[in-house]
Amino acid sequence: MRMGLERAGWEVTFANDIDADKCRMYRDHFGEAKEFVLGDVHELDAADIPDVALATASFPCNDLSLAGARRGLAGEHSSAFWGFIEALTKMGRRRPPMVLLENVTGFLTSNDGNDFKDALLALNQLGYAVDALIVDASRFVPQSRQRLFVVGMRSPAVSALNDTLKFYESDCRPPALADFIMWNADINWRIRPLPPLPSGKRRLPDIVEELSPNSAMWWSRERAEYLLRQMSPKHRAQAEEMIRGTSVSYGTVFRRVRNEKSMAELRVDGIAGCLRTPRGGSGRQILFAAGRGRFAVRLLTPRECARLMGADDFAVNVPLNQALFGFGDAVCVPVVEWIARNYLNHVWEEDYAPQEIPKAPERVVSYRRASRR
Repeated sequence: MRMGLERAGWEVTFANDIDADKCRMYRDHFGEAKEFVLGDVHELDAADIPDVALATASFPCNDLSLAGARRGLAGEHSSAFWGFIEALTKMGRRRPPMVLLENVTGFLTSNDGNDFKDALLALNQLGYAVDALIVDASRFVPQSRQRLFVVGMRSPAVSALNDTLKFYESDCRPPALADFIMWNADINWRIRPLPPLPSGKRRLPDIVEELSPNSAMWWSRERAEYLLRQMSPKHRAQAEEMIRGTSVSYGTVFRRVRNEKSMAELRVDGIAGCLRTPRGGSGRQILFAAGRGRFAVRLLTPRECARLMGADDFAVNVPLNQALFGFGDAVCVPVVEWIARNYLNHVWEEDYAPQEIPKAPERVVSYRRASRR
């Protein structure tokens, strides 16, 4: 989040997360980072939060995603959203003009859409008109990663919901989101037109690290062949076709449980699957390299994960699993940059800069990674 906003001209003055491992990764890259407050968002003192133009929240998706138990905003983890709302409430008149939320698209349908509606109404009650958009990171990097973003603006709603659905449906507002907007006219919306999203040009080979054939990252022959045997006939046929190829090509593999059996699912479209947060070794993405009659298998490296998040030069000084968790729990950098340049910056210049600061403003963002164990 910080890297994407900084690329669009913002400055971070406050950051918060409960996870000490992510704090270490943050400080490894950004330096001493005195602005980082390690602790539970529910226990933040509003007096310690500086006056800012934007507050962001990427709260845990555990209870919202299809991979979780769908307990919603009442769940142990995703309820951290209410800690963010509480912090904004306690800021009173110092509340920032804008907020930006980020989460999985499952947020839109969690508890039949009631969780998402409750979150938007909570922002309304704090004086924010809201907008929502969905962006897939594959428009910028070779990773399939759809995320739902909400922008809140402390100004009157300027769009009435009496137009046709077609007006709201766009690159960033697919039918399911456009339907939600149309069927929830009691929410104080402020829908802003946006330009088309770019077409992603980078592909998986563009992010692969050149590792020595003797690297310990590569799996043993026995382990690699076992992965091959875990594939369904369809995916095994795709793997065999890659092996017969005249040049080396790449795919990614996730292990999934199908009919109570662990299966290896191969993806060969040049796009990696969505990076996850592995716990206990699960959810780690596998690289499958094949061609010229041979194949090799290993986990994605931390550097490859950084590149898949658009954070190519991010400093990585932590063990493998810790790095994989950190990147799996992060936000795609160029996606945030695109939203900042095409949305946040325009709203700031149009609505707030002329009123609050006559000269060119110093953009300041409150980055709040709201999370709770």
